[in-house]
Amino acid sequence: MKRLVIGAALTATLVTGCTTNDPNQRAKAGAAIGAVAGAVLGHQLDHGSGKWVGAAVGALAGAAVGNYMDNQQRAFEQSLAEERRAHQLEIERLKDDTLKLSIDSEVSFDFDSAQIKPAFRHSLDKLADVLRKYNRTVVHIVGHTDSTGPADYNLELSRRRAEAVADYLAVRGVPRSRLRTEGRGESEPRASNATAAGRQLNRRVEIYVKPIVEGEEYRAYESPRY
Repeated sequence: MKRLVIGAALTATLVTGCTTNDPNQRAKAGAAIGAVAGAVLGHQLDHGSGKWVGAAVGALAGAAVGNYMDNQQRAFEQSLAEERRAHQLEIERLKDDTLKLSIDSEVSFDFDSAQIKPAFRHSLDKLADVLRKYNRTVVHIVGHTDSTGPADYNLELSRRRAEAVADYLAVRGVPRSRLRTEGRGESEPRASNATAAGRQLNRRVEIYVKPIVEGEEYRAYESPRY
């Protein structure tokens, strides 16, 4: 933990010194500090037992997971009720108690852009509030695109969009060590790319909130595949 504090402090100093005139300074600083935190926390995993030694975030006992995630789901549904009514966001409970939030890219990003729309920041603020309160989880942010354009370009765009959401949440107080990002491009469509409506469904960001379960902490950090 001492290494984490020292490393984060040095990183923050370097980033601040190099980006004084950068309007995205806070997001970049948060991401850099999170990288240091993640590197240190990564050494806490006992790969033999799958347990975490001195983890910064407390794990949930198996019997408590369901109730904890029930409460977190209700908090998401209440905070993001407006977005759900407008069909901008979906909340789904998966079989292992993971919460999946699907965000329509039409409301979160402009076409061919990884810059978060100003109108969507309020929704992310509410999301961050709930994530800060329920901190015994790991948050996986996965970007997706439609099949328009080259596949490698779409893969990179989806990654940048996931990173943009993670950086925004980090600035709003969600520890970067809890955030994981991934881009999957056009590889996992929800609908046919042959229609405009289908392509819109395929352009999305998905957020998976996975509980940290005592004795199986490593599972919370595994890439979500459902």
